[in-house]
Amino acid sequence: MFGNTHLDGIAPPLGELVKPDLPPARRFGARGWWRFLPAAGVGVFAVGVLCFYGVSVRDVAVFAAYLVLAVLLPGVLLVRALYRRRRTLVEELALGLCLGYALEVFAYIGARAVGVPLLVLAGPAAVYTAFVGVPALRRHWKGGPRLRAPLWWSCFLTLVAGYLVLWSAVSFFRGNALVWPALANSYLDVPFHLALIGELRHHMPPTVPMVAGEPLSYHWFVYAHFAASSWITGIDPIILLLRLGMLPMMVALAVVIGMIGRCLSSSWAGGLLAVIGTIFMAMPNLYQGIDVGVFTLKPVQSWLSPTQTFGALLFAPIVLFFIDFRRLRHDRGAWALLGIFLAAVMGAKATYLPLLAAGLAAVVVVELARRRKLCLITLAVLGATMVCIAYAQLVLFGQARLGMSVDPLSLTRINWGGLTGRDSAAASTGSLLGIAGLYLWSWTLEWAGVLGLLTRPRLLLRPPVVLMLGIGVAGLGAMLMLGHPHRSQLHFFWACYPYLAVLTAYGLVVAYRRARLSRRTVTLVTVAAMVTVFLVRWLWGMAVPLGPGQAETLLHRPYAALGVVIAMAIVAFFLVIRRRPVVAGTLATVMVTAMGLPAAWSTRIVSPVFAGPRDSNATTPSTVAASAIPEGALAAGRWLREHSRPEELIATNEHCRWGSTEPCDSRQFWVSALTERRVLVEGWAFTPSNYARWRPGLIAELQPFWDDALLKTNDAVFRSPSPTSIQELTGRYGVRWLFVHEGLIGAGPGIGAYAELRFRSGDYAVYHLAPSG
Repeated sequence: MFGNTHLDGIAPPLGELVKPDLPPARRFGARGWWRFLPAAGVGVFAVGVLCFYGVSVRDVAVFAAYLVLAVLLPGVLLVRALYRRRRTLVEELALGLCLGYALEVFAYIGARAVGVPLLVLAGPAAVYTAFVGVPALRRHWKGGPRLRAPLWWSCFLTLVAGYLVLWSAVSFFRGNALVWPALANSYLDVPFHLALIGELRHHMPPTVPMVAGEPLSYHWFVYAHFAASSWITGIDPIILLLRLGMLPMMVALAVVIGMIGRCLSSSWAGGLLAVIGTIFMAMPNLYQGIDVGVFTLKPVQSWLSPTQTFGALLFAPIVLFFIDFRRLRHDRGAWALLGIFLAAVMGAKATYLPLLAAGLAAVVVVELARRRKLCLITLAVLGATMVCIAYAQLVLFGQARLGMSVDPLSLTRINWGGLTGRDSAAASTGSLLGIAGLYLWSWTLEWAGVLGLLTRPRLLLRPPVVLMLGIGVAGLGAMLMLGHPHRSQLHFFWACYPYLAVLTAYGLVVAYRRARLSRRTVTLVTVAAMVTVFLVRWLWGMAVPLGPGQAETLLHRPYAALGVVIAMAIVAFFLVIRRRPVVAGTLATVMVTAMGLPAAWSTRIVSPVFAGPRDSNATTPSTVAASAIPEGALAAGRWLREHSRPEELIATNEHCRWGSTEPCDSRQFWVSALTERRVLVEGWAFTPSNYARWRPGLIAELQPFWDDALLKTNDAVFRSPSPTSIQELTGRYGVRWLFVHEGLIGAGPGIGAYAELRFRSGDYAVYHLAPSG
């Protein structure tokens, strides 16, 4: 099948897939209304899914109108005026949405600071006024010359958008309800996100709402966006967080990643492969049983981490602009956009900034080695990045580490414990290095397509390629070298993921062009690779965690077996195709890369669509027993939100997660989440002060509160209320409300003897405290 005669006589059959950015030969009715039908169909499907999962048609319509008029359209107008690269309409809309989000956050910060949150609408109004009143800007209402995408590209993006809606519904919506008590069984970070949205709705600058006075040393720009959208639309933050807010971000991210891949490779195929690699590629999980750590891919698009998704979306245009390396030299508009997005990423997800700095530093080194001179453009972008890093660390985050520390191979230690079922502390250095070796081997399989660039070695020295390689190496290195009590070093891994996927797509396109393979050959090799991984997992896959008496060396068995199969296949390629080493190498690269496709094994991307979430490591709700959820929490919280002022402080006797009181798991955030008010002391797990005391080997959420006197003063009101304890709260700390879980207090003098009962629902009561004096 792979004889020389067959391969030598083949012309590239992919046609338009690998051509540079040229319009297709046929217009397919460019002015026909029917070309919008696929997008409209996905829109109808999304509305149906959202309504099925509890969102009203009114909320969907209002949110759509807000997104278009207050975020998307102002952003599109500014992109048209400032960024002159040719692009499709969909790409223009995605970039406009990115810019609209960034500008909305900055506008809201100012509006909230002066106490008029709806003043955020002055931003879109100013844009509309300028583009109507300034003659030179009016032409941008019509747009300019656009790049016409092939029909198959538009269909592909439509399918991706539909998949993201379906994936969101099955893997997240189904397990995270909007109504109580099912809402309390949502993923455990949901109340934390809701509490921060409530904080940003009412305060600027924000602090940690769960422990009054604690600084908010966290990436909080996405919560400013949710707060702004809630003020503008009147939609409850729960609906924005759990249903509406993330979908447009994920679709726009896929479009921009596709644009990056297309621009880098000058090929629509490069864009397609970049999107596939970003959304669908996974490390080959050859284990059977539970999914552990890095061997279970957390998608780049994520409902569980709004900061990660928002940061990924705002960071992607920065990489796109750097692909226009020469354009930055003379284009002031591109520089302005670059500055806006750098500042936005600084507060959206500062994790990206050190990775960007590493990539830019790599570009500087390569350029200096090649040309014996420094590139001023790269130095300028690197300087701006370092300024943003310094501001974020010194001002936004107040030099807080939030538990991040240098702890080499800490993640491999955790995953070793999960794979073996043993205490992680017992892992030897050799065991940790062995797991790290599995990571490296899996990454080699996943991103083997980068090796395709070796067919054109000079391409490896292109500044955008060096930038993305630097980002990738820095991200993977940070994941292996850093430690965190909640494995937040994984965010570095997820941050670099799309750009290694883009390089993989670029390498495959370059190798394909050089080897001139047929579509049939590529398809057969891809299918064979996927079937091979399926068979290896079935024949040699290990069930984890290991059982008694099983040696941990067995963990490497399936990956070693896969390595043997790969080696045999590569040798066969080179023996059969002796005179065409480029062809043989390209086939090997395609084969190895295809083993990262999710169709080859069970992952957390595709399988939830058919089977639903199956374990605690997937996008499933937290395991809070239904019997542990007290009645009346939602009603009491909402009553207090409606009958108190934002500046009034609450005290509560809720400090531990329901069902996790012995020992106390301090990830309790529902009081501040439901009331949108600051609490004297609620849960303290994610606060800077708690993280500052954490050391490897400790469990951050089980650490006691650091201010024992304050906690005793707070709890005295609930355990043994008296005029003195009430006076202490009202006079010293300014507490005005008590949010009481009555099931936690014993018999004795009631709080009602010293405070006014204002509301009771189920297990909860709300009391008002008169100001002292």
